[in-house]
Formats: sequence, structure tokens, C-alpha cells
Amino acid sequence: MYILSPQQIAKADKATIINSKISSIDLMEHASTLCFQWLHSRLQGQDIKIHVFCGIGNNGGDGLVIARLLFQHGYTVNCYIVNFSDKRTDEFLTNYNRLKEIGEWPTIINSEDDFPDVSFEDIVVDAIFGNGLTREPKGFTKKLIQYINNTKVFTLAIDVPSGLFGDKSVSQKDAVLRAGHTLSFQTPKLAFLLPENKAYVTTWEVLDIGLDKEFIAHLKPTLNYISKSEIIPLYKARNKWSHKGTYGHSLIIGGSFGKIGAVTLATKAALKIGSGLVSAYLPKCGYDILQISVPEAMVEVDDEKVLTYYNFKTNPTVIGIGPGIGTTEKTALGFEKFIKENKFPLVIDADAINLLALNKSLLTYLPENTILTPHPKELERLIGTWKNDYDKLKIASKFSTDYNVILVLKGAHTVTIDGETMYFNSTGNPALATAGSGDVLTGFITGLLAQGYEAKYAAIFGVYVHGKTADIAVQEIAIETFTATSILTYLSDAILALFNEDQLDESEDEIDKSSPEE
Repeated sequence: MYILSPQQIAKADKATIINSKISSIDLMEHASTLCFQWLHSRLQGQDIKIHVFCGIGNNGGDGLVIARLLFQHGYTVNCYIVNFSDKRTDEFLTNYNRLKEIGEWPTIINSEDDFPDVSFEDIVVDAIFGNGLTREPKGFTKKLIQYINNTKVFTLAIDVPSGLFGDKSVSQKDAVLRAGHTLSFQTPKLAFLLPENKAYVTTWEVLDIGLDKEFIAHLKPTLNYISKSEIIPLYKARNKWSHKGTYGHSLIIGGSFGKIGAVTLATKAALKIGSGLVSAYLPKCGYDILQISVPEAMVEVDDEKVLTYYNFKTNPTVIGIGPGIGTTEKTALGFEKFIKENKFPLVIDADAINLLALNKSLLTYLPENTILTPHPKELERLIGTWKNDYDKLKIASKFSTDYNVILVLKGAHTVTIDGETMYFNSTGNPALATAGSGDVLTGFITGLLAQGYEAKYAAIFGVYVHGKTADIAVQEIAIETFTATSILTYLSDAILALFNEDQLDESEDEIDKSSPEE
């Protein structure tokens, strides 16, 4: 699913009106009716007071349609016009008149003195500002947003929470409505996926309002939201004539004294995701642990307690390196030699990323489409600081382009960055905020690369099923009891869920997805 900017959405609106030969007012009626139906299906006529706050633009027009339909279905509704400007769109005026035609006159809010009484037990429908907002709310409108937030009433935002910019970071955090749920038209908004905006977008879902999909594809959007429908075509089914050699040989390099668990988890993960052969290269102190824990894997060893020589004899398809290696001087010197001489595809994680950050000249030696999987602090060491989450994406995109590498930025909506193109993940929840989950992800991506998945698709697929294991698990076990080993336990279920029609598409998933990665 594409993620469109406000400008792209505006173009798609116009193209749909022309190509489908419908009017803008009819398109608004259709989109707003879907919002009403969403609310009506949940309330089923309950006697709850509903406050609909409408701006004077097209988002306000949506609110007026919703208010009219609520009135016509017998709900107790108070509709307000937030009169922050003398300008009105034609669609707003049309729907304002339609509401008056059924005998309902909205209340005009011109100042703080006009704010209505809103109780915690009520519902607020927020249609003050839409996706095209370019400036922070000011004056009494800002005060109104703060007033609604302070009531802690459940708020349903139409398209975007008022005050939230569709595709950039918030500058005035006290001028954004904190929505309980958001109904987004046609596509997700980038703002929904930025960690710093988590207070304003608790849960959200997309309503397909019928915009021209061919035209949207013609726009060639660079932002994507990955759900099951995008993952299924990536899956590589197995041929009955295949053998273990068909599915590649993964080599996992990692571990140090006291951190053998990390390389063990990554090795198990590479096997579990389907790599035909898996070898582990680690310090001698971890030999017995690895051989006993993962009997299916082959093992080579380095120095006694830390990686020093990197003199493995295996001829792998792909190498995953970093889990548990540490950053000692011996390890760093050996790592430098390894990077300069290596010719194999790479997945780089954990302290291997930290070693690159300490010696950035090594970045020029990385093979094309090397995959790096940093958590936030590792990313900061690698690419530098950023002003906000939107700025972080821009800097990371430039880094990806400059070094021709793929970045996997772990978080609530883990994003895979391939140059200017970004893929935001839909699966996962805070169960994944546990030690070792990143090591398992490294193993998954390495194992998928070994099987012949293109680098960016190995990252996208690996991230998706990694998150899906947690989504399935929390339906059966307490979220606190989920561990990195649980990811491997539920991996089969996650893959089978791709082909289970009863599984909920993650674009409609309302789990709180904050902090899902270690």
C-alpha cells in the first residue's frame, strides 16, 4: 500500500473526479459516509452525545456530512463550526446548506467563550483540519484543541488528527489533537508512522474511498506500507526437486565471552527461516554451547574469548555478522581486515554496526546492497544526530543512497530504506522489546538472502514475519512472557498466516505498536 503526501492525495482527488466523471461533492459524500458507517456500526444507535467539530475547509465538509447522517439516524448530535477564517471551500458551503435543509443549524465557535461543555462520557468527531494543513493552529482554535485534549474524551479524527501535518514532524506539540482513533482516507499518512507522533495517533485504519489506483501508481510514490497483500507475492514456494543446496548457505559470525547467546539465536533463526545450510563462526568459548544448542549447524572457531582472526574456511552464500561480537581492539582490527577482503553479501547488525561507526572509512568497502539493521542508538552512531523523526528518515535515505546499502531501522513500524524508497512494516507489538529479538531478525534476513531473495525483499519479508510472530503470540500468551526464542516458536504460524484468509490484514490492526524492538 502506498503512503501518499498531501500533494499526491490532492492530485489523486482531481484525477479521480476527472477519470470517474464524478463531482468533488459526491466524492466527499462517499468518503464521509464511510466514516459515518464505521461509527454507526459500533454505536448501533446508543444514546451517546456526539460532538462534531468542523473546520471551514474540506475536512469540515466531511464533518458536516457525518453530522447530517448522524442526525438522520437519530443520534444526539451537537455540530460546531470552528470559525477561524473567512474563507470557505465550495464543498463546505454545500454541506453546510444541506445540514440546514434538514433543520439542523450548527453552532458557530468564534472564541473561547463559545466552547461547549464536553464530558468524558461523550464522543468527539474531529473534522477541524485535514491532511493539507501547512501551519500550526493558533488563537482560539489551538485553545479548542487543548480543551478537547484535556477532557480526555474519546476522539475520532477524520483523515488526520487536527494540527498534525500529514508528512512532517510536529513543531508545536500542544497544538495537535490527541485522537483515540483515526480514519485515514485511501492511504496511511507518513505522520502516523513517526515515533514522535505516537501521542496523537493511538490507533488508525485506512478507508478506501475509491481514488484512482492507476493514477496513484503513475505517481510512483516512494513510501510504502507493507501488509499481508504486499508480502504474499514475495514468498518463494519450494520445488519438490530441490535439496538443501538449493536454499543456500548462511554463515553467522558473532559472539564473545558472555554473549554466545546472540550468535546462537541468529544461527537458529537462519535455519528456522529456511536456509539450506547454516554455519556459525565464533570464539572457542562458545563451541560447545553452539554445537549443543543448534545441532543442525556447522561450527568454526576463532580465538578463545573474542573474534580476532576471521579466518573461516566456509564458502557461504551470505554472511550475517555482528550479534554479540563486542568492540574490543582485537575484534575491531580483525573486523577491519574482514570488511576490506570480504566478497560475500552481508547482513550487518549490533556491534558490527558500532565498529563501522568507529571506522567509517570501511563503509566504502561494503558490497552493494549490504543490509544494516541498527536500533536507534546504533543508527545515531552511524549516521549522526537528527532534529526529529522526519529528519532522521531524510538523513538515513541519503546514507543509503551514498553507500548503496539497505537500512533496516528497527522500531514500532520498522522501516526498510533502499535509497529514496522506504517500506514501513505493519506487524509487531511491544512483545518484541526483549533481549535477542534483533539477533533473530539478523538470522531471518541472512537466511532469506541465502535462499535467493533479493536484498530489499529479504529485509522486508524478514521484518514482516518477525513482527507477525509477536502479533500471533500475544493472542495466546502474556506479552511480558514473550522472549526472542518465542519468535522462533511462532515463526511457522506467522508464515502460514500469509495464506490463511481468516487472518486480519494488519492495515486494520489496532494493537498499540509502541517500542516493539530491542
